[in-house]
Amino acid sequence: MARTGDPLRPAPGAALASLTFTLDRTSPVPLYHQFAQQLEAAIGRGALTPGSLLGNEVDLSARLGLSRPTVRQAIRCLVDKGLLVRRRGVGTQVVHSRVRRPLELSSLYDDLESAGQGPTTRVLRNERIPATADVAAALGLTEGAEVTVLERMRRTHGRPVALLCNHLPAPLLELATPRLESTGLYRMMRTAGVTLHSARQSIGARGATAGEAALLDEEEGAALLTMRRIAYDVSGRPVEYGSHVYRASHYAFDFQLLVRP
Repeated sequence: MARTGDPLRPAPGAALASLTFTLDRTSPVPLYHQFAQQLEAAIGRGALTPGSLLGNEVDLSARLGLSRPTVRQAIRCLVDKGLLVRRRGVGTQVVHSRVRRPLELSSLYDDLESAGQGPTTRVLRNERIPATADVAAALGLTEGAEVTVLERMRRTHGRPVALLCNHLPAPLLELATPRLESTGLYRMMRTAGVTLHSARQSIGARGATAGEAALLDEEEGAALLTMRRIAYDVSGRPVEYGSHVYRASHYAFDFQLLVRP
C-alpha cells in the first residue's frame, strides 16, 4: 500500500528550523517513535549539535503539528538515551550524539570522519620503549625488543570519546606526533605501505580509573567500554596491538549477527 507523509517544518529561528521531519500517519509505527528516530538521526549526523536548544514541549507541539503527549514521549526516549536534557526555564537541549561504530577492521578516526563526527586527536605519549612480556607476546617479538607506544585522546565535536593505547614494532614506520594529531594511525600505516588483512579483537567493560575519568570528563567508576585488538598484515605478521577505552555514555559498537546454515 502506498504511504503518504506529512512534512513537518519547524518555525524559523529554532534549532530545528533547518530540518525537515516526515511522519507517516498511516504507518503502524507510533508518531512519537518516528519523530524520536528522526531526531536521533539528526543528532547523530551532527545536524543538531551539542548545546542546541529545541524549545519546550508546548512550542515543539505547535511548530511540528503534533500533540503535546506525542512530543513529550519522543523527547523522553532521547532523554533516556542521554541525547537530550530538559532544563528548567530553558527547554530541551541536545547533550551529545552517541558514536555508533561497526565492528570491522577500520580505524576509529576513519569511522568518525566518515560519519561526520569531526574527530580530533591529542597525542599524550609517543616514544620507543622495551616491550613488556604481554606486548611482546601480542606482537610476536622477544621480551625487551624495541616497540613504539602511542597514547592518544580522541574527541568529537570538542568532547572526549576515547583513550587509545597502541604498541607497534619500532621498525614498522615513523610516527610523527604532528601527523598523528591530524589523521588516523591506520591511514598512516596504509601510506607507509602496510596493508592490514585481519585482526583478533575482544570487547569488555569496566569502571573508569581516576586518571581516565579526569581525561574523559567522567566520574571515577563511570562505565567504560574496553577493546583489545591485535592486527595482522597480509603476510600474517602482527603489526599493531591496541588497548582502548571508550565512554559508554557516548559510544557503542554495532554487531551484525548471522544465522549459520
